[in-house]
Amino acid sequence: MKRRAFTVRRSSRPVKKEITGSIGDIVREITRDRDVRNEQYREQSLKMHGLMCARCGREFDHTDRHLLTVHHKDGNHNNNPPDGSNWENLCTYCHDDVHGRNFFADEEEGKK
Repeated sequence: MKRRAFTVRRSSRPVKKEITGSIGDIVREITRDRDVRNEQYREQSLKMHGLMCARCGREFDHTDRHLLTVHHKDGNHNNNPPDGSNWENLCTYCHDDVHGRNFFADEEEGKK
């Protein structure tokens, strides 16, 4: 039987960044990266869906646009498709209500 030659394939996975610095520095870096990412998709969502709450219909303008938040329909904050299909703009009150309902629904399911 003839022996087959083989080659070792190297993984194409990205090299992990070496962790250096204090825990505080690491947390600050992660938080900064998250904040930049959040601001990018927030601005995209506000442009796509307008300055209006998708739930209560309240309209906002440049003076109170900070009261609008971006809600991820599937709950995954890393799922940010370019077409904005996973986002809906909600006012802070409706956003709190949506997450409050999910919390209590999960709690009730756990009791059954």
